[in-house]
Amino acid sequence: MKRYLLGICACSLLTMTSCYDLEQLPQDAVVIDFNEPQKAYESLIGVYQSLNSSGVYNGLYSLESVTDLGWSTNGWWPAYDKYNVGMGIANAYYGSFSDAWTGQYEGIARANNIIANLENSTISEGIRIQYTAEARFLRALLYNNLLNYFGGVPIYDETFTGDASEMKKPRNTADEVRKFVLDDLAYACENLPKTRGDSVGLASEGAAYALRGKVYLYNKEYEKAKADFLQVVNGGYGYILNSSYASLFRPAGFEDGADNCKEIIFAVENMGGSATPYGLNVQFLGNRASYGSCINTNVASQELVNMYECTDGKPYDRDDFFKNISDEDLYQSIFDENGQKVVTYPPEVEKLKAMYAQRDPRMDATVILPYTIYRGWANNEAIDCEMVLAKDGYFSYEGNGYVRNAYNQDTYLWRKFVQEYDWGGTISDRAHSPVNWPVIRYADVLLMLAECYNQTGDQASAVSYINQVRARVNMPGLNSGPAWLQASTQDQVFERIKHERAVEFALEGIRFFDLQRWGELVEKTNGMKQTDIMGRLVGGVKTIDSKYNLWAIPGSEIDLNKSLEQNTGW
Repeated sequence: MKRYLLGICACSLLTMTSCYDLEQLPQDAVVIDFNEPQKAYESLIGVYQSLNSSGVYNGLYSLESVTDLGWSTNGWWPAYDKYNVGMGIANAYYGSFSDAWTGQYEGIARANNIIANLENSTISEGIRIQYTAEARFLRALLYNNLLNYFGGVPIYDETFTGDASEMKKPRNTADEVRKFVLDDLAYACENLPKTRGDSVGLASEGAAYALRGKVYLYNKEYEKAKADFLQVVNGGYGYILNSSYASLFRPAGFEDGADNCKEIIFAVENMGGSATPYGLNVQFLGNRASYGSCINTNVASQELVNMYECTDGKPYDRDDFFKNISDEDLYQSIFDENGQKVVTYPPEVEKLKAMYAQRDPRMDATVILPYTIYRGWANNEAIDCEMVLAKDGYFSYEGNGYVRNAYNQDTYLWRKFVQEYDWGGTISDRAHSPVNWPVIRYADVLLMLAECYNQTGDQASAVSYINQVRARVNMPGLNSGPAWLQASTQDQVFERIKHERAVEFALEGIRFFDLQRWGELVEKTNGMKQTDIMGRLVGGVKTIDSKYNLWAIPGSEIDLNKSLEQNTGW
């Protein structure tokens, strides 16, 4: 699929990115001959490429800034930091809202164009049905994203002609949008290929069942969701948990990179290099020792780091390791007068390292922890960099082997998805990383299936699926030993599911929607202090209220289409 991305001619596709664009149908668009299988395929790949938009999946990691798992260091890049949303100061004209709206609708328009044109195509029936199923899967994915962000939205399907009378529809209800999504997914489940080989970026039957199960789950239709998830587990698709958790977030071809392994059910496939602008933008996720000297507008929270259990399953408690030891003795080093080299390490640094070794391995795979090593790139060469906190002033010498925050803050930095060295030569532009973005992976299905079992009264089955995910990282199974591992009631198991989803999917753009559907977004984020590793307030206090459960319909869209009704509170 990747090689066809470069051949896409976007102007051949009917655009529908906003009301304004709807009124300016291209009069000089290139005509695609959908009777030619190759041309139809290239047009279909254009729909897949739309998933790479910053309003869709590129930069989705920034949603963590709206949750308890992370925060944004500034609000300069709405598509990649979500600062105004996380701080509760966004209005209806905020860029992230319009990016999400127009990004999904652009892909929907491309899908509609293909579905409409394939209807009368003379290509073989098998190809026509498969390509239609792929386009309908992608359309369902995009409409479901809109549903989760905004609630009910206007439905434009393949019958849309661009006539002025059709351009300014009112919002459909959430139930109507959900039914539209489920109808598309029913067709996709019936007509997509069972598997797609090594191409995790092409829609498959298994992906359609997984997505439909998620739609049902989010609507609390647990029995229907359970049936679809069981189909994914038992349907012979070959999905398994990858043996290495950390490898899931490295590109195939770099050491043990597994971003296209059998755990990935569906992903946005990315390509690296400035000459191929179809990569993941990690510029706002990396650190000053990353390739291209990144900006890290997104950082991990202390709340997330504290969530990771000890290797025996016991919840982390600082006093179990560092009672009567100060933060200064744990974290702060003294540098030489030039800020180039550590002169004196913290007196208790070895105890700190020992504590990290006794924590859930997903913590180290997700976050760059103090006095751990990050494989960076400085002065155009690979360099192993230590994450160090300086006691007196700040240092800025990545070339000397240290990691720092771009804003001279002593924060936790993300490791997941962030490039290591130059990823074997596959990255030459920090805006285009080659690592694929996982939209749905098998671990997600297992934990969603656990949730379905728990909500329908079968706690034992729920625990068995939770334990599969824990076992991959050698965490002890629930109900296997000490009191802190026991979970028998529905509420106890539900809390375990919530915990497991937080630490398993941190930074993957899932937490916001989990908190939203559980009704816990305000509870978990409002009043959250954005602190550094030393506990100092450096990022302000989040002020999230209930209106953020559904984002604002972009003000620019309402200005152009007065029939659009705004969400409550905006």
